[in-house]
Amino acid sequence: MPYVVALTGGIGSGKTTIAEMFARCGVKVIDADIVSRQVVQAGTPALKKIHQYFGDRVLLADGGLNRSWLRQQIFADAESKNWLNNLLHPLIQQRTQQLIDQIADDWCLWVVPLLAENRLHNRADRVLVVDVDEETQVRRTMARDNITRQQAADILAAQASRQSRLEIADDVIDNSGSPAEQQQKVAMLYQRYQSLASAKKGSVP
Repeated sequence: MPYVVALTGGIGSGKTTIAEMFARCGVKVIDADIVSRQVVQAGTPALKKIHQYFGDRVLLADGGLNRSWLRQQIFADAESKNWLNNLLHPLIQQRTQQLIDQIADDWCLWVVPLLAENRLHNRADRVLVVDVDEETQVRRTMARDNITRQQAADILAAQASRQSRLEIADDVIDNSGSPAEQQQKVAMLYQRYQSLASAKKGSVP
Protein backbone atom coordinates (compact mmCIF):
# COMPACT_ATOMS: atom_id res chain seq x y z
CA MET A 1 0.00 0.00 0.00
CA PRO A 2 1.40 3.42 -0.92
CA TYR A 3 2.22 6.24 1.50
CA VAL A 4 -0.86 8.48 1.49
CA VAL A 5 -0.67 12.27 1.68
CA ALA A 6 -4.08 13.86 2.26
CA LEU A 7 -4.48 17.33 0.78
CA THR A 8 -7.25 19.53 2.14
CA GLY A 9 -8.29 23.16 2.48
CA GLY A 10 -11.37 25.33 2.68
CA ILE A 11 -13.43 26.43 -0.30
CA GLY A 12 -11.54 28.85 -2.53
CA SER A 13 -8.18 27.96 -1.00
CA GLY A 14 -6.75 26.60 -4.26
CA LYS A 15 -6.64 22.86 -3.51
CA THR A 16 -7.20 21.96 -7.16
CA THR A 17 -4.35 24.17 -8.36
CA ILE A 18 -1.91 22.65 -5.86
CA ALA A 19 -3.08 19.10 -6.66
CA GLU A 20 -2.50 19.76 -10.37
CA MET A 21 1.06 20.89 -9.62
CA PHE A 22 1.73 17.59 -7.85
CA ALA A 23 0.11 15.69 -10.74
CA ARG A 24 2.49 17.38 -13.19
CA CYS A 25 5.34 15.96 -11.09
CA GLY A 26 3.95 12.51 -11.85
CA VAL A 27 2.12 11.96 -8.57
CA LYS A 28 -1.03 9.82 -8.72
CA VAL A 29 -3.98 11.88 -7.45
CA ILE A 30 -7.18 10.47 -5.96
CA ASP A 31 -9.86 13.15 -5.72
CA ALA A 32 -12.69 12.59 -3.23
CA ASP A 33 -15.00 14.84 -5.29
CA ILE A 34 -14.54 12.62 -8.36
CA VAL A 35 -15.08 9.47 -6.30
CA SER A 36 -18.24 10.96 -4.79
CA ARG A 37 -19.60 11.53 -8.30
CA GLN A 38 -18.72 8.01 -9.40
CA VAL A 39 -20.71 6.33 -6.63
CA VAL A 40 -23.92 8.18 -7.64
CA GLN A 41 -23.69 7.82 -11.42
CA ALA A 42 -26.87 6.92 -13.31
CA GLY A 43 -27.84 3.31 -12.66
CA THR A 44 -25.87 2.89 -9.44
CA PRO A 45 -27.57 1.39 -6.36
CA ALA A 46 -26.80 4.58 -4.42
CA LEU A 47 -28.63 6.79 -6.92
CA LYS A 48 -31.64 4.48 -6.83
CA LYS A 49 -31.80 4.84 -3.04
CA ILE A 50 -31.47 8.62 -3.32
CA HIS A 51 -34.32 8.65 -5.85
CA GLN A 52 -36.51 6.60 -3.54
CA TYR A 53 -35.80 8.95 -0.62
CA PHE A 54 -36.06 12.35 -2.33
CA GLY A 55 -38.44 11.64 -5.22
CA ASP A 56 -38.33 12.44 -8.94
CA ARG A 57 -37.01 16.00 -8.57
CA VAL A 58 -33.61 14.65 -7.52
CA LEU A 59 -33.10 13.30 -11.06
CA LEU A 60 -32.25 15.19 -14.24
CA ALA A 61 -33.99 14.42 -17.51
CA ASP A 62 -31.14 12.10 -18.53
CA GLY A 63 -31.44 10.09 -15.31
CA GLY A 64 -28.42 11.67 -13.64
CA LEU A 65 -28.32 13.30 -10.23
CA ASN A 66 -29.67 16.85 -9.94
CA ARG A 67 -26.85 18.09 -7.73
CA SER A 68 -27.94 21.70 -7.38
CA TRP A 69 -31.45 20.69 -6.27
CA LEU A 70 -30.09 18.09 -3.85
CA ARG A 71 -27.58 20.58 -2.42
CA GLN A 72 -30.41 22.99 -1.62
CA GLN A 73 -32.42 20.26 0.09
CA ILE A 74 -29.69 19.05 2.39
CA PHE A 75 -28.48 22.57 3.17
CA ALA A 76 -31.92 23.31 4.64
CA ASP A 77 -32.64 19.91 6.23
CA ALA A 78 -30.19 18.34 8.67
CA GLU A 79 -32.07 15.04 8.76
CA SER A 80 -31.83 14.60 4.98
CA LYS A 81 -28.17 15.60 5.07
CA ASN A 82 -27.42 12.97 7.73
CA TRP A 83 -29.30 10.31 5.75
CA LEU A 84 -27.33 11.13 2.61
CA ASN A 85 -24.00 11.17 4.45
CA ASN A 86 -24.73 7.81 6.07
CA LEU A 87 -25.45 6.35 2.62
CA LEU A 88 -22.55 7.86 0.70
CA HIS A 89 -19.60 8.08 3.10
CA PRO A 90 -19.05 4.31 3.42
CA LEU A 91 -19.34 3.91 -0.37
CA ILE A 92 -16.88 6.75 -1.01
CA GLN A 93 -14.40 5.38 1.52
CA GLN A 94 -14.65 1.88 0.06
CA ARG A 95 -14.08 3.13 -3.49
CA THR A 96 -11.22 5.37 -2.34
CA GLN A 97 -9.48 2.45 -0.65
CA GLN A 98 -9.84 0.38 -3.83
CA LEU A 99 -8.16 3.14 -5.84
CA ILE A 100 -5.35 3.50 -3.29
CA ASP A 101 -4.75 -0.25 -3.28
CA GLN A 102 -4.36 -0.19 -7.08
CA ILE A 103 -1.49 2.33 -6.97
CA ALA A 104 1.93 0.78 -7.54
CA ASP A 105 3.92 3.96 -6.80
CA ASP A 106 5.52 4.67 -3.42
CA TRP A 107 3.04 7.42 -2.57
CA CYS A 108 -0.11 9.18 -3.74
CA LEU A 109 -2.06 12.37 -3.10
CA TRP A 110 -5.58 12.04 -1.71
CA VAL A 111 -7.55 15.27 -2.20
CA VAL A 112 -10.28 15.53 0.46
CA PRO A 113 -12.11 18.87 0.85
CA LEU A 114 -13.94 17.70 4.01
CA LEU A 115 -11.02 15.91 5.68
CA ALA A 116 -11.38 17.81 8.96
CA GLU A 117 -15.19 17.84 8.94
CA ASN A 118 -15.40 14.06 8.51
CA ARG A 119 -12.39 13.37 10.77
CA LEU A 120 -10.62 11.37 8.09
CA HIS A 121 -7.09 12.66 8.74
CA ASN A 122 -6.11 9.51 10.62
CA ARG A 123 -6.59 7.52 7.40
CA ALA A 124 -3.60 9.30 5.84
CA ASP A 125 0.11 9.05 6.60
CA ARG A 126 0.49 12.82 6.34
CA VAL A 127 -1.80 15.85 6.01
CA LEU A 128 -1.10 18.84 3.75
CA VAL A 129 -3.34 21.88 4.24
CA VAL A 130 -3.68 24.54 1.57
CA ASP A 131 -4.33 27.74 3.50
CA VAL A 132 -5.42 31.30 2.71
CA ASP A 133 -7.17 33.96 4.79
CA GLU A 134 -10.98 33.89 4.88
CA GLU A 135 -11.42 37.10 2.89
CA THR A 136 -9.44 35.56 0.03
CA GLN A 137 -11.62 32.44 0.23
CA VAL A 138 -14.78 34.54 -0.02
CA ARG A 139 -13.51 36.60 -2.98
CA ARG A 140 -12.28 33.56 -4.91
CA THR A 141 -15.52 31.66 -4.30
CA MET A 142 -17.65 34.62 -5.42
CA ALA A 143 -15.64 34.93 -8.63
CA ARG A 144 -15.51 31.20 -9.36
CA ASP A 145 -19.14 30.33 -8.64
CA ASN A 146 -20.71 33.68 -9.54
CA ILE A 147 -22.45 33.96 -6.17
CA THR A 148 -23.01 36.77 -3.66
CA ARG A 149 -20.72 37.57 -0.75
CA GLN A 150 -23.37 36.30 1.67
CA GLN A 151 -23.70 33.00 -0.17
CA ALA A 152 -19.93 32.52 -0.12
CA ALA A 153 -19.79 33.42 3.58
CA ASP A 154 -22.57 30.90 4.33
CA ILE A 155 -20.63 28.12 2.58
CA LEU A 156 -17.51 29.08 4.52
CA ALA A 157 -19.42 29.05 7.82
CA ALA A 158 -20.72 25.53 7.12
CA GLN A 159 -17.18 24.16 6.74
CA ALA A 160 -14.62 23.39 9.41
CA SER A 161 -12.83 26.46 10.71
CA ARG A 162 -9.48 27.48 9.33
CA GLN A 163 -7.94 26.80 12.75
CA SER A 164 -9.33 23.25 12.96
CA ARG A 165 -7.72 22.40 9.60
CA LEU A 166 -4.38 23.85 10.65
CA GLU A 167 -4.47 21.80 13.85
CA ILE A 168 -4.41 18.52 11.89
CA ALA A 169 -1.77 19.70 9.38
CA ASP A 170 1.67 18.18 9.10
CA ASP A 171 2.52 20.60 6.28
CA VAL A 172 0.94 23.90 5.18
CA ILE A 173 1.07 25.71 1.86
CA ASP A 174 0.20 29.40 2.16
CA ASN A 175 -1.58 29.81 -1.17
CA SER A 176 -1.70 33.61 -1.21
CA GLY A 177 1.53 33.99 -3.17
CA SER A 178 2.39 33.75 -6.86
CA PRO A 179 2.16 30.55 -8.93
CA ALA A 180 5.96 30.44 -9.08
CA GLU A 181 6.15 30.51 -5.28
CA GLN A 182 3.59 27.72 -5.00
CA GLN A 183 5.48 25.63 -7.57
CA GLN A 184 8.62 25.98 -5.49
CA LYS A 185 6.77 24.84 -2.34
CA VAL A 186 5.26 21.88 -4.19
CA ALA A 187 8.68 20.83 -5.51
CA MET A 188 10.11 20.92 -1.98
CA LEU A 189 7.20 18.90 -0.55
CA TYR A 190 7.41 16.44 -3.42
CA GLN A 191 10.98 15.60 -2.40
CA ARG A 192 9.96 15.37 1.26
CA TYR A 193 7.12 12.95 0.51
CA GLN A 194 9.34 10.85 -1.74
CA SER A 195 11.78 10.46 1.17
CA LEU A 196 9.05 9.68 3.71
CA ALA A 197 7.46 7.13 1.39
CA SER A 198 10.81 5.44 0.72
CA ALA A 199 11.53 5.30 4.45
CA LYS A 200 8.14 3.72 5.15
CA LYS A 201 8.61 1.21 2.36
CA GLY A 202 12.04 0.31 3.67
CA SER A 203 10.71 -0.27 7.19
CA VAL A 204 8.02 -2.71 6.08
CA PRO A 205 9.26 -6.29 6.64
